[in-house]
Amino acid sequence: MSVTVRVPAKVNVQLAVGAARPDGFHDLANVFLAVGLYDEVTVTPSPGGLRVTCEGPDAAQVPLDRTNLAARAVETLAARYGRTPDVHVHIVKDIPVAGGMAGGSADGAGALLACDALWGTGATREELLEICAELGSDVPFSLVGGVALGTGRGERLTVLEAGGTFHWVFAMAGRGLSTPAVFREFDRLAEGRDIPEPVASRDLLDALAEGDAEALAATVSNDLQPAALSLFPELADTLAAGRAAGALTGLVSGSGPTTAFLTRDAGTAEKVAQALGASGTCRSVRVASGPVVGAMVL
Repeated sequence: MSVTVRVPAKVNVQLAVGAARPDGFHDLANVFLAVGLYDEVTVTPSPGGLRVTCEGPDAAQVPLDRTNLAARAVETLAARYGRTPDVHVHIVKDIPVAGGMAGGSADGAGALLACDALWGTGATREELLEICAELGSDVPFSLVGGVALGTGRGERLTVLEAGGTFHWVFAMAGRGLSTPAVFREFDRLAEGRDIPEPVASRDLLDALAEGDAEALAATVSNDLQPAALSLFPELADTLAAGRAAGALTGLVSGSGPTTAFLTRDAGTAEKVAQALGASGTCRSVRVASGPVVGAMVL
């Protein structure tokens, strides 16, 4: 038998970043919103041991060794429940690779939920979230979906309300950006400045709860955006093109390099996507809306 799990991408509507901690991480106030771009992760028993395969756009960029979060999820769950991690993990990618939309984290959460179902471990939701937090800062949200505030490294989640659907356009860049490199650049740019404690914006949370796209556009923010633009200045051209095409606002998604544009409605999203695609400032464009549910067994 096999089990398939579908997992969504995310956009950060707020990413407030604190100063570097002694352990090298940063405290965050990270407001996640899950959007309807999905990876599918299928696990099947494999007598030959754990292996990972992948297909889809940019699949060649996905590591197929033990550094893949899906492989690590399998091994972590197996160790906890006394299983051997003898499964074939097959990932069908549709979330942009290395794009700041948590595609790798989604695959980790998907593999974890799929193996939990395949093996019948009986793990509680809290236990699965605990394993997700061990795997990475964004992995718990990939399991939960919807809208949530992540604190600590982003792994401690508080579920938030959203009063409607928000329509987004995502522009994929011609090359990737390393998340650690973006945080290092954030630290460099912040040197000598007092960095405030990261807190979620009350106005932003109210805009989400009310489903008000214009109010949300006025409050979205990403403290990593200056660092991403410093390392990848061409992203400023993409942001300008999307805004000029009619987006309410645009921002770098997470650590980038994908740029995210919030629009008033689905029709405007299609127009902005067409304009961005013709602008020559990005490699490809996707339209999606959210919030959507998190990892789900199909």
